[in-house]
Amino acid sequence: MTLWKLEVLRLIRTRKWVALTAVYVVFGLVGPLSARYIKEILARVGGSGGTVITVPDPIAPDGMAQFVSNAAQIGTLVVVIVAAGALAFDALPEMGVFLRTRVTPIRRILVPRLVVSFLASAAAFLVGAGIAWYETWALIGPLYPGPVLAGAALGVVFLGFVVALTAAVAQRMRTVLSTVMVSLVVLVTLPLLGLAPAISRWLPTSLATALADLPAGGTMDSYWPALSVTLAATACLTWMAFAWAARLKG
Repeated sequence: MTLWKLEVLRLIRTRKWVALTAVYVVFGLVGPLSARYIKEILARVGGSGGTVITVPDPIAPDGMAQFVSNAAQIGTLVVVIVAAGALAFDALPEMGVFLRTRVTPIRRILVPRLVVSFLASAAAFLVGAGIAWYETWALIGPLYPGPVLAGAALGVVFLGFVVALTAAVAQRMRTVLSTVMVSLVVLVTLPLLGLAPAISRWLPTSLATALADLPAGGTMDSYWPALSVTLAATACLTWMAFAWAARLKG
């Protein structure tokens, strides 16, 4: 059995693909639904206390925005957890020694885990985005395909960065829990740096909201800096993961 097939089977048999898919599918269903009926929901809540809450009528981009607002947070968290479970293979010392003494070079261990984690995350995200797009069309109105597809592509690039970051952190932290915590700290810190307008357009985390921004009238011009930085950072983090993993011998 090849390491690629083993990794796919591990993802399937541990049901981690279910967690990934379920998160994005649920948000894909709930996001446009909440955008469509938020006015009615708030009217009921406000009416019960005698307070009138006025909100504008929903427009089509609101459906994708609601999906992204949840997927960019909870979805990313699940991606980090699933990727950490695959990439922190030294978390169990016996397993780490077993793999390192029987598989060389170390990239033969890491590459299948990294690629399968990324592809599973990207597929789940795209399924959720597709559901949100369809439901937005059905409940609120149509969206131009170009901005939606561009936003989804940038979201996939962001997930590649997330998985590469987790891979690099996993080779330093070793345990799954510490890998998850450190990766999340980095991902939370980046938007804080983005509070400065001059910096935000260069940060990988800005790509996570492109699927909400582009259908609402945003342009790709504002995402080229972040895209270039994200691709470079992903390549660098992947190299660091290989280099750090190779330092520990079985």
